[in-house]
Amino acid sequence: MPTKYDPIGWMLSEAVESLSRAERLHRQFFQLRPYSSAGKPTWEPPIDVLETEEELLITVALPGVAPDHVEVVIEDSVLRVAGHRVLPPELRNAAIHRLELPQGRFERRIALPAGRYSVRRLAENGCLVLRLGKMR
Repeated sequence: MPTKYDPIGWMLSEAVESLSRAERLHRQFFQLRPYSSAGKPTWEPPIDVLETEEELLITVALPGVAPDHVEVVIEDSVLRVAGHRVLPPELRNAAIHRLELPQGRFERRIALPAGRYSVRRLAENGCLVLRLGKMR
C-alpha cells in the first residue's frame, strides 16, 4: 500500500479501489437485464429467500420504493416482483454527486416450490418483505 508521501501511488490506489467498489456494487446490488416481460429494459434487485414449515420469507432490496407501488404476482409457480424506482420530485433538478442505487423499471422472477400461498407485504429497513404463507 502506498504511503502518504507517495501521491501518485496513493491516487492510483484510490482509483483502483473506486473501480473495484463499483464492480462489486454492480455484481452484488443489481443485474441489468435487456428486457422484462413488459418488453422494457430492467434491473433486478437482490433478494433473500428463506423457508420455514409455515411460510416463504422473501426480502427484496428496494430502498425508496413503497410496498404498495410494487406489483407482486404468482403465475405458474413463479413469483414476479416488478415496478419502478424513481428519484423523488424535489431531487430531479439537483446536482448529482453520486448515484449508485439503480433507477427505473425493475423486475425479479423467483421460482417457488409447488403449492398455494397467501401473500402479505410490508416495508422493513428499506426492503420489501413478502411473507408467503403456505396454504394446506
